[in-house]
Amino acid sequence: MTALKDIADKVRSKNAGPFWLTLDVFCGTEEAFARISAGLDTDLVAETFKTDPATLKRFDMQELNVVKFSLPRPAVQGTRADRDMHGASFAVLLGEVQVD
Repeated sequence: MTALKDIADKVRSKNAGPFWLTLDVFCGTEEAFARISAGLDTDLVAETFKTDPATLKRFDMQELNVVKFSLPRPAVQGTRADRDMHGASFAVLLGEVQVD
């Protein structure tokens, strides 16, 4: 198994409004996309972010060689409990997820 960050060209996360985060995995090549798409377990991603798998949305965009996730923010943006207003730090966690 290999860390996602070692296969993908770029892993990015960002704010998608006050209630959602978006995580993008830019695979770069068709081969990397095929490996990541097949080997990246959605339930493991949900577990990593401590969210219900039923609320995690996954989009595999083969024509762009991108895998995208949308998930509820752990805290509403801008509240006292929000530890990352822009959602940028979530990419680091996703990059560590192991891919078959």
